[in-house]
Amino acid sequence: MNQGLWSAVLSFPPIARVRRNHALEHATIQVLSKRDTTRRLAGRSSFHGFYLYGDVATKQVLEAAQEGLQRLRTGQRELAIHPSCGSNYVVAGAVAGMGAFAALGGFFGHRQEGLRDRVARLPLAWAVATMGVILSRPLGAALQAYVTTDADVGDLRIHSVIRTEQAGAVVHLVRTQS
Repeated sequence: MNQGLWSAVLSFPPIARVRRNHALEHATIQVLSKRDTTRRLAGRSSFHGFYLYGDVATKQVLEAAQEGLQRLRTGQRELAIHPSCGSNYVVAGAVAGMGAFAALGGFFGHRQEGLRDRVARLPLAWAVATMGVILSRPLGAALQAYVTTDADVGDLRIHSVIRTEQAGAVVHLVRTQS
């Protein structure tokens, strides 16, 4: 895809809004995690804001989101990148899967080979997949930095934080406006 088209896709208003919300989600989680390293949190971004899954007080979520937003505005772009983001797992799975597929014969495998030949290549497939996971770490961070998040949050602001419980789990919806 040419760069102009790619830029147009990423700046398309609904996509740009989700990317900014995703950056704020990561920043909020990083602020909360710094305050309590034992707390387990997860998030999911949308056009309207982001969902934060984890047992945390609503006031703490609001304060962390406000701090994260302010820190992103002051240039702390690294807050938009999170090591446990699903983007990292997608990249790792894709790279490992493609490597294992290639090691097992991929599209160019011999049609005459039997199961024994393919099983004999399993150690190679595991090695290639493992190397793919290791090498994918910087690719996942790059995917976040250039595609799935936008640390330039612009005029994004926090509208409200709504707490609910779903199946016994605490969920906060951090609604944003732009």
